[in-house]
Amino acid sequence: MLIRELNDPRLKQIYVTDVKIDKELAYADVYVSAVEGVSRSSDVLAGLESASGFIRRTLASRVELRAFPRLRFHWDVTPENADHIERVLAELRKKK
Repeated sequence: MLIRELNDPRLKQIYVTDVKIDKELAYADVYVSAVEGVSRSSDVLAGLESASGFIRRTLASRVELRAFPRLRFHWDVTPENADHIERVLAELRKKK
């Protein structure tokens, strides 16, 4: 859906890294990241907030739940941290 149905340029080359839904199904915390990294975080999160109603309605029509949770979007720094760790480990291997 993010690729084919949303035309917002702020949402290009992003990916969902995790989704956590609370026990009452009231909220779904959606964690996202982008290929370019944290420099795009504010634009991406603003785009997702802008499209949240559309995303929620579309998902609610495709997923059978009595009540569909509200979506809350968060930036996930895990991919960037993992990349940093990989670079540090590569440098250590070179020094050996």
